[in-house]
Amino acid sequence: MNKIALAVLACFIAGSAIAEEKTMTEDQKTLYFLGKAVSSKIKQFNFTPEETEYIVMGFSDTLAGEKAKVDDSYGMKLNEYLGKKQEAVVAAQKEAAKPFLEKMANEPGAQKLPSGVIYIPVKEGTGVNPKASDMVRVHYHGTFPDGKVFDSSVERGTPAEFPLSGVIPCWTEGVQKIKVGGKAKLVCPSETAYGDQGAGGAIPGGATLVFEVELLDILKPAAVPAHPAKKEAAKAAKPAAVKPAAAKPAAAKTAPAEVKK
Repeated sequence: MNKIALAVLACFIAGSAIAEEKTMTEDQKTLYFLGKAVSSKIKQFNFTPEETEYIVMGFSDTLAGEKAKVDDSYGMKLNEYLGKKQEAVVAAQKEAAKPFLEKMANEPGAQKLPSGVIYIPVKEGTGVNPKASDMVRVHYHGTFPDGKVFDSSVERGTPAEFPLSGVIPCWTEGVQKIKVGGKAKLVCPSETAYGDQGAGGAIPGGATLVFEVELLDILKPAAVPAHPAKKEAAKAAKPAAVKPAAAKPAAAKTAPAEVKK
């Protein structure tokens, strides 16, 4: 994937003089998008102009059918090189985030949780708190410390639904503190977000993230329908003439505190 990404990035740079979007054909727009999409995967490495020059050279030589200037053993060296680049990016991200994290921890009402997550209530809810095992429906707005948006269900206009156990640790911990109907800001140090690896090129390794999360609902687990064969087997196992005793009390209901809203 690295080699493909580098090649497409180089192609995109070399063809920077391409006609404006309004003059491109649909096929050209599709190819442009390919360059844009794959390039975003390695944008996080912050290649310098000099580094980019050699990326372009490798791509151009290959397209032209010229003899490669290096052999395939450099595939392993590429991984090492990108590893070093990634380490530098991560270190820079974490260092840059320190003043921001300190500032947010001192915001009115802010709570710094044991994991390092900073929880800032925005609006108190009136419902119950979810548990880590719950499925929730939320609206959220995700930004970097500089305010740049990287993801937002609010902007899409469609709430998100997911199990709290299946998201980043910052959310698993922080959303449990929000009551249904409430909203809070979660400031997530990289260790509680996407770590040193980042996410898909859109979120660099080591990045601190900020989410405004509104808890709309705690969803009940969907009932799993029984397999038709099992239903028939269950019917066959029941004595046809047996009826419930008229005076038998109803089964006790689940305690309100345990009911998932």
